[in-house]
Amino acid sequence: MADVLHARLTEAFHPERLEVIDESEHHRGHAGWREGGNTHFRVVMRAKSLDGLGRVERSRAVHKAVAAELAAGVHALALDLGP
Repeated sequence: MADVLHARLTEAFHPERLEVIDESEHHRGHAGWREGGNTHFRVVMRAKSLDGLGRVERSRAVHKAVAAELAAGVHALALDLGP
């Protein structure tokens, strides 16, 4: 799933920096966690295409780009999208 998220975000935003980190194991036993992971991710991304957008607008843009993956079982997506 991390590779899929990476591909979707790269296609949508052409970022200068992109890290997709599977943090699922840190959430073992919490809501949404499943055996095998792929449920909780952290995205660190810097993209010129997000310049001029506020924090909420940036988050909405990312959620829109990965809507299918969120619907398919990604439970949590922590976003660090920079200024």
